[in-house]
Amino acid sequence: MKLYFAPDTCSFSPHIVLQELGLPYDLVRVNNRSKRTSEGDDFLTINPKGYVAALLLDSGELLTEGPAMVQYLADLRPETRLAPANGTLARVRLQEWLNFITGEIHSGSAPLFNKGLPDAVQMMFKARLFKRFDLIQTELEGQRFLMGDAFTVADAYLFTVLGWMPGFSIELDRWPAIKAYIARIASRPSVASAQAREVEIPPAE
Repeated sequence: MKLYFAPDTCSFSPHIVLQELGLPYDLVRVNNRSKRTSEGDDFLTINPKGYVAALLLDSGELLTEGPAMVQYLADLRPETRLAPANGTLARVRLQEWLNFITGEIHSGSAPLFNKGLPDAVQMMFKARLFKRFDLIQTELEGQRFLMGDAFTVADAYLFTVLGWMPGFSIELDRWPAIKAYIARIASRPSVASAQAREVEIPPAE
């Protein structure tokens, strides 16, 4: 398999999952501006959507969209329990979390990457995010991870997106359970290993 990534994007989520699973993979860096890869290819010929993450399977098929990608990966090694079994209510709950993260936290914070947004507009987006953080805080007050005491692919995704908050001048001190949750996941070997591998790949031109 080959994972196409860019630093500080949602591609870090499937990268954590690959490390958790111990699966072999190659790593290719994408320049989000030029759309060139560290292998010298035009990324748009690989993924016409033009954004990471993208996962090229050994069969030659390409997977995109993080929530789908991480579930596919987890199902390759079900014994790791990174995702509940298909057909169970627990799997639907996992999908519920993945949809919440992508629709409310990921998409909800994406406009804040635009530094030209007026302060009032930024505050509007932040206020909506804060309400979502309140919900997550409540969930995490009584458990270690989103699905209980077991780390799942949903945690890899939420951890990745929450990692953007300092860049938006959003301090998470008012949500102590979330801060503890982030520290807990940051200490996992899979996170450090994924970070180390990404640093090794030179920037694409």
